[in-house]
Amino acid sequence: MSVISLRKLRRGTTIPALILLAWWAVYAFGITDSKLFVPPGQVLTAAATLSEAGELWPAVGQSLLRAMGGFILGAGIGLIMGVLLGMSSRTERFFSLTLHSVKQVSLFAWLPLISVWFGYEDGSKVVFIALAAFFPVVLNTLEGVGNVPRDWVDVARVSHFTPWQMFARLVLPAALPSIFNGIYLSLVFSWLATLGAEYLLGSGIGLGTLLFESRAEFKMDVVLVGLVLTGFIGFALDIIAKATERRLLRWRENTVGA
Repeated sequence: MSVISLRKLRRGTTIPALILLAWWAVYAFGITDSKLFVPPGQVLTAAATLSEAGELWPAVGQSLLRAMGGFILGAGIGLIMGVLLGMSSRTERFFSLTLHSVKQVSLFAWLPLISVWFGYEDGSKVVFIALAAFFPVVLNTLEGVGNVPRDWVDVARVSHFTPWQMFARLVLPAALPSIFNGIYLSLVFSWLATLGAEYLLGSGIGLGTLLFESRAEFKMDVVLVGLVLTGFIGFALDIIAKATERRLLRWRENTVGA
């Protein structure tokens, strides 16, 4: 690990470390003994108990499966639709108003309809997550593809590019930053929507279900276990997304320079 990476890691962990220290001090020095919050040691004990009972990691795994399933479905459809609309100005004008109108509907307003159509099992949760993942990708892809400089397109046509060459060597590399921004937002929204779907479409195991049931039973230590795990998973997804972005942008530079 480089010196720069170590410095970034140290800066990034300073505030969480201070929060953890303050959290520990509040209970260690008897500042409070409120049941609405619990000391760090009790949270660690709750995590160990849940893990030994076989309740924690299956819930985490199920939530991740739902999140990835919905993300792949929604982002995949959004990417295809965004490219198709962006490559054809006539098609984009035809669908644009409808797309932007539907986007204004709150994500959670779709829940009653989704629950009626798909029930309360995993299918409805994946559809809800896919809906959350769809709009960031389709809108950013549409913007990226539509904003490819016209001069570049004219040069490609003069050079007798095939449609595939036009897409792979010109449109995709030029639109990639915007596309990846949509994918990144889609990944974030997918994880948030997963917890919302599990919380509001409560059926089966998952982190959202664990949080909901623990809150109802006033098990604040388990609630905090769920919150900490949710944050760690979101942080891990962020790292993976940024590493993927760096690789894709290197590929873009090589493609544009070829």
